[in-house]
Amino acid sequence: MLLSQQILSTETLPAPSILAPAPWTLTGNGYIFLYRLPKKLIQENGFLADYQNVFYKGLVSSIMLVDYHTTPVGPYRELLFIPGLFKMVDKYTFSISKIYVSDQNSVWNGIENWGIPKEWADFDVQQLDKRAEKITVSIEDKPFFEATIRRGTISFPLTTALFPFRITQQLRKDWVLTKPEASGKAYFGKLTDIKVNSELFPDITPFNPVAVLVIKDFQMKFPEAEFRKIEL
Repeated sequence: MLLSQQILSTETLPAPSILAPAPWTLTGNGYIFLYRLPKKLIQENGFLADYQNVFYKGLVSSIMLVDYHTTPVGPYRELLFIPGLFKMVDKYTFSISKIYVSDQNSVWNGIENWGIPKEWADFDVQQLDKRAEKITVSIEDKPFFEATIRRGTISFPLTTALFPFRITQQLRKDWVLTKPEASGKAYFGKLTDIKVNSELFPDITPFNPVAVLVIKDFQMKFPEAEFRKIEL
């Protein structure tokens, strides 16, 4: 088994003011952008860790923008990229290669609970009208991701009971396997504008999403993860 050269650690981070071990129950709203992206783009600009590059299989990539209203560490916002499917620990799984959140406690707890490589960024949300928002993500007042999304008018239920999924990350010398559960009300949406700085996030701007989903009033559970030692 190949061990990644990228060793995720919280040793250099500020000590958290809130320790929040799993499981977590969360509520909020969010957006999901689904893409079919070239393998070359993922390998060159997908921010893959070494272990992800080895086990990457492809299929559908996704960007998620989430506004968590309630969590064990308080409200925060999140931007993440899932390159696609991987085959790790003898199973097909998803894995997060890039993720930003607006709360430092979420950064620390996300790494230690589930091996999710969270980084801090600032989020700004502008409500353009009843069905459209513009979301800007910045570091040191420099925007690197901007998206404007318009929501459709017809809703339908969405749940992971129909589409169960697994997330696998590497934390130090362990595989970390997690099976989140979520349900909410979904709408189809339209991505009307997007700008990305490729130095900080995968630049998917040349491509149109296969689908855009707007999720309202979701409930999510991130359970305690399963840790498995990596075989060297």
